Amino acid sequence: MRTLFLAWQDPTSRSWHPIGRLTYDGTNYQFVYIRGALQAKRESRFDALQSFPDLESVYESADLFPLFSNRVLSPSRADYADYVEWLNVPHDQDDPVTLLSRSGGRRITDSLEVFPSAEPDESGTYHIHFFAHGLRHLPAASTQRVSELRPGEKLLLVHDFQNPRDPGALMLRTSESFDGDLHLVGYCPRYLVSDLFDLLKSRTDYPQVTVERINPPPAPLQLRLMCNLTACWSEEGFRPFASDLYQPIPTDIAAGQA
Repeated sequence: MRTLFLAWQDPTSRSWHPIGRLTYDGTNYQFVYIRGALQAKRESRFDALQSFPDLESVYESADLFPLFSNRVLSPSRADYADYVEWLNVPHDQDDPVTLLSRSGGRRITDSLEVFPSAEPDESGTYHIHFFAHGLRHLPAASTQRVSELRPGEKLLLVHDFQNPRDPGALMLRTSESFDGDLHLVGYCPRYLVSDLFDLLKSRTDYPQVTVERINPPPAPLQLRLMCNLTACWSEEGFRPFASDLYQPIPTDIAAGQA
């Protein structure tokens, strides 16, 4: 079973809320709202999406729902090969679910983003790939430093607790590998922050973030800096994206089903 989550951004506060879960069993797709949608409704007046108008329904289809398929570049596009390369996906693994999990399905014109459920490898280590957020707000010196990053370079997480829009924001900065190398290079996606704070409180071997790939122009800015987050959650009996917010609203769907 492959699992993706859908997040929605409040257009006023700019805060992100996980609202839905898409699963694929190799034959059929299923979409359900999760309890994060109820929190978004209480706090940010979230309303059900037009494609999925009922918060308590279970939606099923043999084909990928248009809300998601429209966020994957068509293989017929001339720039499709470049797109797959930007996502660092092998060309024999470029199925829609994989492309969505890497790209986030982000569009400038709306407030939705897709992200994958993390699964452990053989050693119990979780690897999550994500594109850094907020690059369009960086000063010129930071943008230049992003272009100079190299795969494998370590990045540090910094709590931006005085951020007026998001006191829970986690910044990404360079690790001062040489004198004067102190640059903000983006933000960690908001959907990772809650679990990361729980992890940081309970452990001493902190999660590691490294540069996975840099995509220079003409790649769009939201696909510029790909990061790889590595964490050993399993030793604490902890699973990412397993809190109450990520549990399905429909009562006939098992709480832990994914």
